[in-house]
Amino acid sequence: MLRYRPHPVLARSALRLITSSNRRTSSFAIANSLKASNSRVPSSSGPSSLALTIHKTPNHSLQRFASTLEPVSLVDHKAEEKVANKKIEPHPEEVSVDSSVHQVLHEKGTNDEEEDIEMLAGVWSDIRIIKETFAFREVPREAYIMGLAGVLPYLGTSLSTVYLAWDINHDAITGSGFLVSGQTAELLLHIVEPLQIGYGAVIISFLGAIHWGLEWAKYGGATGYGRYAYGVVAPAVAWPTLMFPIEYALISQFLTFTFLYYADAQAVVKGWAPHWYSTYRFVLTFVVGASIVISLIGRGQIADKIARLPGPADRMRALRESQLESLEYEEREKRARRVAEEEAEMTSDEDEDE
Repeated sequence: MLRYRPHPVLARSALRLITSSNRRTSSFAIANSLKASNSRVPSSSGPSSLALTIHKTPNHSLQRFASTLEPVSLVDHKAEEKVANKKIEPHPEEVSVDSSVHQVLHEKGTNDEEEDIEMLAGVWSDIRIIKETFAFREVPREAYIMGLAGVLPYLGTSLSTVYLAWDINHDAITGSGFLVSGQTAELLLHIVEPLQIGYGAVIISFLGAIHWGLEWAKYGGATGYGRYAYGVVAPAVAWPTLMFPIEYALISQFLTFTFLYYADAQAVVKGWAPHWYSTYRFVLTFVVGASIVISLIGRGQIADKIARLPGPADRMRALRESQLESLEYEEREKRARRVAEEEAEMTSDEDEDE
């Protein structure tokens, strides 16, 4: 068995390398020192040379290549020298009360504008998406203009209701109306409200009739009774609202408009209507729904200050009561005539007997 004995020269070289205080100790330096010492030792065929050959470092070639590379400096000395020679110029206009508050956030002590821009970027992106959604680029121009014009009367009656309600309150507080008297405003309000309900019933019926036209044009194919049902249900629900009191009629029509929008959106999904029709209907339904809410708010402000306008149901009830009264009057007249005739006959018989 071969036994390794360290050579005295090799041992002293390694000890000097380890104890050196000015040189960084590394395996790479030790390997170079061992190599230099080995070159000074005369070769022999004894056990020591065999042991050194066996324990040679595997990455010796890589370390020798790394020793030939020059160190790379990451400091730009030219730029540093340029900054050092640059003269510092004073800027008194940038000094303010807040200039020394945010020194960590910004070089000049002001708020970082880039962060605000990044925060507003999401908001502007959402606004841009909304504009693109409701741009109506694919909606025919005629349908766009006529649709918006069609909701103007509904919006006008709502705004009129709010103004007349305010004028009635003004008359109740100050004793006189702003433009018209309180009685005149109440009379006009009783005219405007039925107009809004009637116009709403017309719009609902028209929205149902659109599906009949699409079915006749066979848009998306012939669907049969499914699409015809839209045109039947819409007026069947709309026109009975004319018999309701004002508040109940407005609420009923609001629910009907919402249901018809959902039905139209489903028709678009099924391919029964153009793909732009759901967005188009959403905008018109939003305007009509907002108008109904405005009317309800205005009506609620004067609920205890005006007499309720008789509705169609009240008129029918009054008509029925008047018919009953007329029948009773006719019966009383008939009975009175019969009594008079009987008394006349009795008087004539008495005269004959005498």
